[in-house]
Amino acid sequence: MSELAPLLEKTLHEEIPLTREIGIQVVHATTQRVQLSAPLSPNINHKCTAFGGSLYAVAVLAGWSMVFARLHAAGIHAHIVIQDAKINYLLPVAETIHAECNVISEADFAHCLKLLARKGRGRIELPVEIITAQGVAVRFCGNYVIHT
Repeated sequence: MSELAPLLEKTLHEEIPLTREIGIQVVHATTQRVQLSAPLSPNINHKCTAFGGSLYAVAVLAGWSMVFARLHAAGIHAHIVIQDAKINYLLPVAETIHAECNVISEADFAHCLKLLARKGRGRIELPVEIITAQGVAVRFCGNYVIHT
């Protein structure tokens, strides 16, 4: 686990109390890849699979965590909010929830940080996947706004 992972997990648990309730853990955190997990038991539905709202929350948090990692690395303190998102539920999740966000475009992040510096507000679109032993169960794409 990188030095960033414990800081990120502490920040999530202190600033977003839901993360404690649903059992979010930071598995991996760098400026290139963030992986979160959450146990099935506090996120289970009546079909004994992960509740769609929990899957959405973990996906949102994975993207939020990537923005946090990037801002932390740049020494920037700013607010991060989800603006909008699209989610596709492809397979049921009947195991620990594993979400992963990978940087797709360095140029997009650079542009976002330039706008943040110039206008006090930037925006970045990030993809997240929730992966099970059977394959990709959820595809999520969120637009995050960063403001000072």
